[in-house]
Amino acid sequence: MNNEGVVFREDTSERTAFSKNIRLFAMCFIALLTTAFFFAVRAQIIDAIQIEFDLTETQKGWLLGAGMWPFALGIIGFSLVVDRIGYKISLTAAFIIHIISILMVLFGANFWWLFFGTLLVAIGNGAVEAVVNPAVVSIFKKAKTKWINILHAGWAVGIMLGSLISLAISDRGVIGQQFAGGLDWRWTFGIILIPAFIYGIMLIKAQFPMSERILAGVSFRDMLREMGIVGFFIVIFLVVREIINILTNIGAAFVGASDYTILGATLVITIVLMIPIGLYIRSFGRGLFIILMLLMFPLATTELGTDAWIKDLMNPVMESNFGLSGGWVLVYSSLVMMILRFNAGPIVKRLGPLGLMITSSVAAAIGLVFIGNVSGIWIVVAATVYAIGQTFFWPTTIGIVGEQFPKGGALTLNSITGVGMIGVGILGTPLLGLIQDKKINEQLEQQNVTVYEKVVTLEKQSIYGHYKAFDPYMIQQLDEEEKTLIEKIRRIAKKHALTIAAIVPLFMGICFSLLALWFKRKGGYKPVELTHEARSP
Repeated sequence: MNNEGVVFREDTSERTAFSKNIRLFAMCFIALLTTAFFFAVRAQIIDAIQIEFDLTETQKGWLLGAGMWPFALGIIGFSLVVDRIGYKISLTAAFIIHIISILMVLFGANFWWLFFGTLLVAIGNGAVEAVVNPAVVSIFKKAKTKWINILHAGWAVGIMLGSLISLAISDRGVIGQQFAGGLDWRWTFGIILIPAFIYGIMLIKAQFPMSERILAGVSFRDMLREMGIVGFFIVIFLVVREIINILTNIGAAFVGASDYTILGATLVITIVLMIPIGLYIRSFGRGLFIILMLLMFPLATTELGTDAWIKDLMNPVMESNFGLSGGWVLVYSSLVMMILRFNAGPIVKRLGPLGLMITSSVAAAIGLVFIGNVSGIWIVVAATVYAIGQTFFWPTTIGIVGEQFPKGGALTLNSITGVGMIGVGILGTPLLGLIQDKKINEQLEQQNVTVYEKVVTLEKQSIYGHYKAFDPYMIQQLDEEEKTLIEKIRRIAKKHALTIAAIVPLFMGICFSLLALWFKRKGGYKPVELTHEARSP
């Protein structure tokens, strides 16, 4: 009788603890969903903002960039302190940043209010992810990859809901049609406040667990040693390079400087910043972690760099076959991602984290090849295969890092994401764009040398060197037949670039296969359990 009572009380205690964990997980889920709302809504309103504030394409580009690169500053910056100051204080700071920045954009009177408001939103997004990733890992220590995948279903849900609401409010939407020309873009952007206030209210009574690293007694310096000098060098180099790029774009510094000058300046600043860090941590970092960090470049290029082109190719297909706006492409791909991530548990259990990454890499490569070589409705089928492949890339990599480097705490978990976000902008997207530009130039010169000589007149430079590009003004001077030719060639070039881009996930698949073999030689892939004894000297 007494024994049964003890068992009952233990079972009740376990159920209560699990219930609290689920409530805490739900708050993290909604916080991540909020960051996705921003990306979905921004895609729908950027053109309306450009018209109202009479922005140039360059200023539009600054706004789009301000919504991306500060994310890395927020996630890496908060990762250095989140274990020390606690998850609740950090997420509270993220909530405050979100509210202030959203209000700045809503009531901004000019471009700079929009710019700095957008920049702050991105920092807030980074702060959110700096908290939710390690928090979920700390809550579910025995099934990290599974729950990180489910957590990141929140991203897919946010993109889907944000897109659906934006489409409904647009001039072609159910709600927007009730108003002449649709509702003002501020109504669309303002919906971000809804999930923000939901996670803010839930945060009031939230009780986070202590981080896994702190519980095991791993010191701050030991956490930094997991990432090491090499890891910090990669992160700082990318951040410095992006800041210099921003300064160049706004005309504040390095205007007209050569690629070599900018690279040299980036290296010098990085080395100077690395000196005190290196003297403090005195560790090159964990080899496997550095490999995973470097793999984030092809991973982010595959997932984020190719995404916009696929959706662009699908837009006319959606219009002609289904009579739907191109915005539904984003809803569809997010639906695929959401369903798969919610069911990640049995998939991870069946394939294992590395097996899942290998399978995803192959699926993504097949999808890209087919998109580049089919037309019409078959593009939707090919894009579905690609969407299945890309679904698990990001969260599974975070899960692997959480399982293999628990001593790294929030830093190793989140620096992986930060490197991916910056790396795709600095290296991935420019490379894919360069492939596209070269194909356009080649095709146009072959098909109509007269039009080629009219429009391909600009000399541009990128991190990969100089190349020739279209002059937008000259394109506007062409007749309709010539414009149609250029648009046709652009689509051919996009397909060609996506076919070439299939090499990237194939390379990733080979790398993860080699890692799987390496783990097999060590006795198989096993999560590292952190104990007091795991602390390094």
